[in-house]
Amino acid sequence: MTQSFDTPLPPPKERRRLREKGALTQAQLAAALGVSRETVRAWETGRSTPSGRKRESYGQLLASLAARPSAEVTAPQKQEPAPNLTVSLSKAEKPNPHTPTATPTATATATSPPPPPTTAPLTPAQAFDALYAFCAPALVRQAYLLTGRRELARESVEQAFQVAWQRWPEVAVDPDPASWVRAAAYEYALSPWHRFRPRYRHPEPPPADASDRALLDALLTLPPSYRRTLLLYDGVGLGLPETAAETEASTPAAASRLLNARSAVAARLPDLAEPDVLHRRLAETASTERLRAAKPPTVRIGSERRARFWTRAAIAVTVAIIGATALTLHSAPTRYEPPVPPGETVPGLPPRAAPGTLSTAELTLRAKLRAESANGPERLLPEPR
Repeated sequence: MTQSFDTPLPPPKERRRLREKGALTQAQLAAALGVSRETVRAWETGRSTPSGRKRESYGQLLASLAARPSAEVTAPQKQEPAPNLTVSLSKAEKPNPHTPTATPTATATATSPPPPPTTAPLTPAQAFDALYAFCAPALVRQAYLLTGRRELARESVEQAFQVAWQRWPEVAVDPDPASWVRAAAYEYALSPWHRFRPRYRHPEPPPADASDRALLDALLTLPPSYRRTLLLYDGVGLGLPETAAETEASTPAAASRLLNARSAVAARLPDLAEPDVLHRRLAETASTERLRAAKPPTVRIGSERRARFWTRAAIAVTVAIIGATALTLHSAPTRYEPPVPPGETVPGLPPRAAPGTLSTAELTLRAKLRAESANGPERLLPEPR
């Protein structure tokens, strides 16, 4: 039975349960419907709802998944899925070899339960290496379009994955760990503090092709927020709500940034006024640089070394604070010494005379002192009076 456009879909949690029941990944479901994986994730989390023919196709697929008694469902394949910058910059979107895929097998009967999985669960290191091998090549090329610097692009991706390995329990349970790492890489690449580093004060050699240089110059003239929004929407292929969420902006603000960025690029390069042409040129410009990322074990070892360094530094600072506190307590006085009070006026003394004219008695005394000899034997003994 054909589902009409206004027929309600199952709740978001039920959509995800039906997909997992059919042993389908978000990437496989997105390829079958001709949308991006982030769009499928938004449908399953309830942030957006499909409409039109996408809604009809999505409803038919969910209905077929609900009719099957077991997870033996084969997703309909689409001849050419919609391209995005993530696939273009990483040569091909290779599925995780450890992730179970939908294969055409016989449908299990209602009485026989599905066979248990034969593959052992991945270790944290294996899961991290698989995520790095899938995302790092594309992220390096995206970071190059954001910064125009090859070394900074590689450093940004390595830094993002080092932070992800340090916080792996949080990243592993994230609904989309690739978006988590991408946001961290973009934040590090667009940090304004890089301009104060000596190695980044001088520009790097531009691309060899003139059209690539013109596109990269047009991107670098945009504000960082506009550049990031344009790359996520027209390059990676995220939807507008997903782009707004990743850039921490509202949907109207993200739409305004996107329109302004497109207008600025089209003003300098009229040939890129169409979004499809701009998407293709972004992928070509980034792919011609042939940027390479480090090996996953190198990133994991660097992350562990960095964590050990900061842990030891924190311990050293704590020990120094404890030592300074102990020294202060040891050298501090053990009894209370009251401060010296301010001076007070002693009663009963005549006030100090101010300089002025001498009195008669003072004049007589001065004359007597001047008349008598100041030295001599007569001064040794007091004179009787």
